[in-house]
Amino acid sequence: MSRTTVPQASVASPSFPWVGLITLAAAIFLSITSEMLPTGLLPEMSESLGVSESSVGLLVTWFAFTVVATSTTMAHLTRRMPRHGLVVAVLIVFAISNVMTAFAPTYGLVVVSRVLGGLAHGLFWSVVGAYAAHLVPKEQIGRAVSITVAGGTLAFVFGVPLATAAGHLIGWRMSFALLAVLMLIGAAVVWKFLPKVTHHAIRDTDTNVTATQTPRALRTKKAKDPTVSAVILICCITMVIMVGHYTFYTYIAPYLIDVLGVGTDGLAPLLFAFGIAGAVGLVLSGTVFGPRPQLGIMLAVIVSALGVSALAVFSANLPVAIAAFVLWGIAFGTFPPLLQTRMLHTASLRFRDTASAIYTTAFNAGIGGGALVGAIVLNVAGLEVLPFVYIGLLGVAFVMLVVSDIVIRRRALA
Repeated sequence: MSRTTVPQASVASPSFPWVGLITLAAAIFLSITSEMLPTGLLPEMSESLGVSESSVGLLVTWFAFTVVATSTTMAHLTRRMPRHGLVVAVLIVFAISNVMTAFAPTYGLVVVSRVLGGLAHGLFWSVVGAYAAHLVPKEQIGRAVSITVAGGTLAFVFGVPLATAAGHLIGWRMSFALLAVLMLIGAAVVWKFLPKVTHHAIRDTDTNVTATQTPRALRTKKAKDPTVSAVILICCITMVIMVGHYTFYTYIAPYLIDVLGVGTDGLAPLLFAFGIAGAVGLVLSGTVFGPRPQLGIMLAVIVSALGVSALAVFSANLPVAIAAFVLWGIAFGTFPPLLQTRMLHTASLRFRDTASAIYTTAFNAGIGGGALVGAIVLNVAGLEVLPFVYIGLLGVAFVMLVVSDIVIRRRALA
């Protein structure tokens, strides 16, 4: 009796979820634009609110440190809630936060609005960080992450420069109000086009718990996940790189205006050029370095250090300084997708959502810490010292990358 077999080629493979990933990228575009907008409007907000430029820079710190303080807790409290609905909800809260910023009469109330935005942002990234990985098989994670992270890169390419230009034309308050409207539109788009997923916390509840597994046994099992320490190491590297970057980039507007002498009218075009360069870096991360994220990260650290060094040393030579600024942008564009891909490749399936929350915490600790360090350096030593602090931290990150590669390889062979 012959056995009938089904040819492997006849088994349909799921199509790549382009619409869902592009929708996620649009949501990320809006969230990053909201987070980083004060950096482009720093001089205008400083004058309007009657505070120093370093105080306006600290709005980034308030936002990011709120993410650090709340993202893991929010991820735990909402771990059984539908991911799709949470993305919609946080975009609505983002809209409320930006409306509050637009109409806040004092600096203190602007801080309150940014804290609310930070709460939404922490929850947003604890969900979105792993959402793309739920939509595709493991071998396509790098490609999917590059597509969604493109939203963040495009925020630097178009979002922040256009919002900065709008702030110069119609005022910084109306720029935030316009962003709030876009947030509401984004929430509607997500509701309509983003596929719903069953994340791992729900699958654990529904299928992985047996009658013989006590709560204590389950906790013990989770505590022994072998990927935890490696994920934490990658997140520490992420934090150091982001501290360095935002020590300098948070205050890039006054640096370009006062040190390079580009003038207020030249600020938005240079930010646009930085964003375009970041898009080039994003393409490189998805095509050349996607399968080799560790190599890509190490090269990005080296190129960033070279670009920022040239920017600082040749600040009086505008063409060379602008070329160095663009080179830095290319390198930075590779960091978010490659660091996140490295983390997702390292984390086990059941640890992936929690790992994304830890990564979000580390990333935003770096953003907030960098803005804070930059404010201190700005007040104590001046704008010219900021790039050298960044270069020093890149050196620390490079050493950590070498050590992490050795540790992760040894544990993989154990």
